[in-house]
Amino acid sequence: MGKVIVVTSGKGGVGKTTSTAALGAALAQRNEKVVVVDFDVGLRNLDLVMGAERRVVYDLVNVIHGDAKLPQALIRDKRLETLFLLPASQTRDKDNLTPEGVERVINELKNYFDWVICDSPAGIERGATLAMRHADVAVVVTNPEVSSVRDSDRIIGLLDSKTLKAERGERMEKHLLLTRFDAARAERGDMLKVDDVLEILSIPLLGIIPESTDVLRASNLGSPVTLADARCAPSLAYFDAARRLAGEQLPITIPGEKKSIFGKIFARRAA
Repeated sequence: MGKVIVVTSGKGGVGKTTSTAALGAALAQRNEKVVVVDFDVGLRNLDLVMGAERRVVYDLVNVIHGDAKLPQALIRDKRLETLFLLPASQTRDKDNLTPEGVERVINELKNYFDWVICDSPAGIERGATLAMRHADVAVVVTNPEVSSVRDSDRIIGLLDSKTLKAERGERMEKHLLLTRFDAARAERGDMLKVDDVLEILSIPLLGIIPESTDVLRASNLGSPVTLADARCAPSLAYFDAARRLAGEQLPITIPGEKKSIFGKIFARRAA
């Protein structure tokens, strides 16, 4: 039975879709079967980042409403045999997502895949709450900015109250993915430092993705950054984050600095 991951945040533009694609590709490169699911109905950007926009015939809403079977809507990645995409609809709105339909699709995907990674729309509306409802693990993506961190704190509250795990009285496993980090700007006070973000959100740190044009370049090429350039700094950070998701314990080095924050990560996890 596969594990369901929701990649979420309160604020738009923090890198959820980029991170969904990068983590999905990194896990698939470990020879695990991975599907990335776009819940952003009406906008649909995950297919662009995956380079599959011309291959979309059926989508998540079609499967939910019985217009297509799940295998018809799944798109296999051209570069990785074990990586698949379930796209969102561009012509419908989020009201077309039903709780029963989402549950059925997620359960079916869990039977086929090791990892089901749900790319959530920003905010707290219907699409976001349905994307997180069946998650086993949440990856909360935030930038080192006060507004982004504040919105992520609100999302953490929803994860602890609106998910099936919360309803069953179980603890939702949550991880922080800090994106677009620049150590020099943090030192100048132009953005929050890593310790500041950890202090506010108080969830384990999964990874720190440095600010880099490599991410934008990969998106423009229609490729997850972990496939476009496996040796660039953001890719290496995403590969390590994927290894942590898979259960490995790795220290995290702050980009631009030499110090490791291994102790803080796992001390918080054990708390």
